[in-house]
Parts: sequence; C-alpha cells; structure tokens
Amino acid sequence: MFTSIQQDIEDVLIGENEILAKVNEMGQAISKDYKGSCPVIVGVLKGSGPLVADLLRRITIPVTVDFISVSSYGPATRSSGLVRFLKDLDFSIEGRHVLVMEDIIDTGLTLSYILRVLRGRYPASLEVGTLLDKQARRLIDIKLRYRGFDLPDRFVVGYGLDYAQRYRNLPFICALRPEVYS
Repeated sequence: MFTSIQQDIEDVLIGENEILAKVNEMGQAISKDYKGSCPVIVGVLKGSGPLVADLLRRITIPVTVDFISVSSYGPATRSSGLVRFLKDLDFSIEGRHVLVMEDIIDTGLTLSYILRVLRGRYPASLEVGTLLDKQARRLIDIKLRYRGFDLPDRFVVGYGLDYAQRYRNLPFICALRPEVYS
C-alpha cells in the first residue's frame, strides 16, 4: 500500500483486481454492442482518466477518444450545482455514436448538464457508462448503459477520484477518514 497516505484511508471498498475485472467486462460489452461502428468515447476529466485508459485497452473495435472537463465542485466535497466547461470536445460528434464515460455518478446534476449540451450537437446516439454509481445521492434519473459498481454514500478516492487533487493515483477505491476532508 502507499504508506505515506495509509493513515488517511478508512477502508478499501473495491480492490484493484475487482476494478480491472469490471473494466474488462465493460470493454467486452462495449465491443459487442458497438460492433460494426466506431463510437466516440468521451471521458470526463480528470477522474475518468484511469478508467478510459484501461477501458481502451480492452475494447476490440475501432474507437475515437476525446475528453471534456467540467467544474462543479471547486474545492468542496459536494457539487455546487453550477457547471462550467473547462475543456470542450476537439471535434464534432454530429452523426456519431457517443459513449460518455464517468468515474462516478453522484447527484446526476453535472452529468445531466453534460448530456444536454452533447445532445444539442446531434450525435447518432448518446449513452453513459460509469465505474461507480452512488444512487443514494441521485437527484436526477440517469439511464446508464454500462455500470460498474454500486457505491454507498461515502466519500471515496482512488482510481482517478480525488480529494484536493490527491489520491487519484491509488489503484483501488477507498473511503477516506472523515477528519481528512472535514
């Protein structure tokens, strides 16, 4: 384990091997579902970086990849509800099959905004996948095509998820001790 941050971790919720097995399963499903097409995988930065990288290595069909970056948290641990694009797509998605990949879906507010913006760009289809689904906090119903793990209402980090830009590099998903972020 990463000894310098071990004292910050309350417990590991999803191990590295579990994550990679689920990402492999998702990659196989995407390859099957989009066979014969070249979908655009849109990662939502920064958190989805590790997921998208690992997922791409498991998809066996041609894909195009792009990233967007939005801000809705600032320095807080809960979404402010105000969303702004920090980085937009680099090319048009009109007429393309688009799969938005998230690291975690919490309230659904940010993702709902992203989907509304992307629908206005006339993709052939627009689907969503996520590694972590925190349904306990959901405010907006989001239809998920690919879903990794259900997550309890705890503050988690690792595998791309952060607190104050730290812990993204952990290869597992863990809960932080509340005193670390409160």
